[in-house]
Amino acid sequence: MKINLSFRGLDAHAGFERLVTRHCGKLEKLLTAYDPDLVQCHAAVEFHQKKNRYILSVNLVLPTATLHATHAARDVQSTVARPFRELEGQIKKHKAKLRHEHEWKRKRGRTLAPSGAF
Repeated sequence: MKINLSFRGLDAHAGFERLVTRHCGKLEKLLTAYDPDLVQCHAAVEFHQKKNRYILSVNLVLPTATLHATHAARDVQSTVARPFRELEGQIKKHKAKLRHEHEWKRKRGRTLAPSGAF
């Protein structure tokens, strides 16, 4: 996976780089079906001084889709963790769609109440 991290409103932050690469490593486990050279992760970190919070915007480009997640928070940990959790759910949903799992899902049968129950 190719990782591109850009900063806006602050200097390069080693904590963000470490966290983003760690979370991208976790996403790679879900993306083993794709060639690693074709998967790209673009992350942009912004810092708003007036509101004193960080905003992380992550784009994950796959050969079959482009996924996006954003989160804003005051601390670095939750700023990074939440968008990657959201991307993990999007990846699982996208893979299920590619496998056509929605077509194979069984329809629930309606249960009828016995006629003598009333």
